[in-house]
Amino acid sequence: MSKKNTDESGLEIIETPEALAGQINKAEVFFIKNRKIVLGVVGAIVLAVAAFAGYRFYIDGQEGTAQDALASVVYDFEADSLQKALNGSGGNEGLLSIADSYKGTDASNLANFYAGVALLKQGKYDDAISHLQSFSSSDLLIHARAQSLIGDAYLEKNQPAEAISHYKKAADYEKNEYFTPVYLMKLAIAQEKANQPADAVSTYKRVIDEFPLSSEVVNAKKYMGVLEGQVGK
Repeated sequence: MSKKNTDESGLEIIETPEALAGQINKAEVFFIKNRKIVLGVVGAIVLAVAAFAGYRFYIDGQEGTAQDALASVVYDFEADSLQKALNGSGGNEGLLSIADSYKGTDASNLANFYAGVALLKQGKYDDAISHLQSFSSSDLLIHARAQSLIGDAYLEKNQPAEAISHYKKAADYEKNEYFTPVYLMKLAIAQEKANQPADAVSTYKRVIDEFPLSSEVVNAKKYMGVLEGQVGK
């Protein structure tokens, strides 16, 4: 049996030069036999990296233009000139165009939110839902707000079951003292419309118990009292 190769300290050397050369030769043989496959895989990786880099370069270039367009139209939105805000005016792009033309940018994402709110105010509930569902945000308050607005649209469409689903998402997402009670009140109202009085009572009770300092508590107690009388009959 041959003696194991060791260094000066007596520790075993994992790879001898001869063994390493053998491994290199094996790798060369594998590459020669599978040259097309290896080059194909490498080429695909290079193309994927290049495509992603190109996409980010394109999006970054679009972002500035989109932000400028959005800044011009937000004034109309805040002035409640909803038609101008949605469709643009005076050569400026509107929210609908910004959302569609600059997809992948932050400005397009925010334009979807503004457009959803404007369309909801106009009573165009399906379009409002579509734009609000296309919006995403890491901002805790705005994320919950979007879910609540989708619930509003479904409630206006007399679809309380769908409204309940979105109000629950709004109420359960990063709870806070200011907005969560509002979302819970909306949830309870939707539950009433869905003929779920017991669930509505539980939701009103959550407002009272979990948010005792909220201005919503007065109405929660009143509505809960009425429902409890009905449920007890």
